[in-house]
Amino acid sequence: MDLTVKSETNVAYMVEGIKGKLKVVAAQSIKADHFDLDKYEDLRDMYDVVMSKQHFSISEIEALCDELRLLKK
Repeated sequence: MDLTVKSETNVAYMVEGIKGKLKVVAAQSIKADHFDLDKYEDLRDMYDVVMSKQHFSISEIEALCDELRLLKK
């Protein structure tokens, strides 16, 4: 997958990856169509950070979820 290309498919891929890695309780409420391509770079940055870590503290998960909320349309 070439994440350098802005596309709805890549947004969906990254959102699913973030949800899976964070194991968010309310993951079903986070959907790819909630994110605009205008914020693609920010979402990609978050995706890169999340995928690079093996473990997250509770406060890190909360901060990442807060950031996801800010990135929504």
